[in-house]
Amino acid sequence: MPFISEMASLTKYKTEATRRTPGIVLEPGRIFILGRSIPVNTGEFYRPVFDWISSYTREYREETRIEFGFEYINTSSMKWIYNIMKEISRMKEIAAKAKIIWYYEKGDEDMCELGFILKSLVECPFYVIEVDGLKRSPYDAIGFGAG
Repeated sequence: MPFISEMASLTKYKTEATRRTPGIVLEPGRIFILGRSIPVNTGEFYRPVFDWISSYTREYREETRIEFGFEYINTSSMKWIYNIMKEISRMKEIAAKAKIIWYYEKGDEDMCELGFILKSLVECPFYVIEVDGLKRSPYDAIGFGAG
């Protein structure tokens, strides 16, 4: 099948942030996960995200902005984020086409360190950015600057 029809089947995926789960926006050109990640069933929550990203990495060849930011993330969620990062690293021409931004709240050394650990796992532009506070909506985060 042609590239265009394959991408047409890749629809936007969105979930609103809750007290236990991050807000997520997945669309061509943008992968965004922001908030707190302590879902009751981590696999059930992250499986559709991983599947979408897996399809995306096989089909999409354009510039992609990938943004992560967590107030808190539990161990089982971190395993999924690690697997998502590994999947992202399979993108063709990732070094030229993708930019990953890891936001962490001012003073949160654990999230800062986690960002640098993840940075070591992928070979593409990866920025670890301190912010004054993480927003609850993916669209609030547009234009984040350093804290």
